[in-house]
Amino acid sequence: QVQLVESGGGSVQAGGSLRLACVASGHTSKTYYMGWFRQVPGKEREGVAGLESNGDTIYADSVKGRFTISQDNAKNTLYLQMNSLKPEDTAMYYCAASSLISHTSNIEAIGVRRLFQYWGTGTQVTVSS
Repeated sequence: QVQLVESGGGSVQAGGSLRLACVASGHTSKTYYMGWFRQVPGKEREGVAGLESNGDTIYADSVKGRFTISQDNAKNTLYLQMNSLKPEDTAMYYCAASSLISHTSNIEAIGVRRLFQYWGTGTQVTVSS
């Protein structure tokens, strides 16, 4: 098993930036597919970005060109750099890990989301206009 703890959320104005971090502990020697998801009350949790063990990345269309997912293996930490933030980016952001997939062409697919077994408790991002 792996435990995930997110940090870095906060309140920013539109156009601003935030960097989220997710520290993994437990069975971190195992290879996982890592992802960032977000959820607003009353809506489904949606995929934002994914990172394969080979370094390949994938993004939701709504964040392409603005968000960057990366990982520091030495620190067991996953990051999400968020630039040019918009009010519609306001959500609870979750870090997740999966040992069931190694690649996806659509991080937004509900079927892909369900393959993530390990989740953090989330960090709130609020973007004001």
